[in-house]
Amino acid sequence: MELSAIVTPATEGGYVAFNPETGTTTQGKTIEESLANLQEATELYLKEFPMIQSGRSLLTTFQVATHV
Repeated sequence: MELSAIVTPATEGGYVAFNPETGTTTQGKTIEESLANLQEATELYLKEFPMIQSGRSLLTTFQVATHV
């Protein structure tokens, strides 16, 4: 099953990895470590809460006006 991962730098250092399909979130010192942790956490989540995959997610961006 192919799922999405959003990886962002953590304010305290390292990286946070988030899977939007399940809501699982992990962290690690490197991108690779955070993704490995996310894979493990998501697999454990899916054992408890099976999910029917209905299609691929779409990741896109959008802009908002900033008020300074």
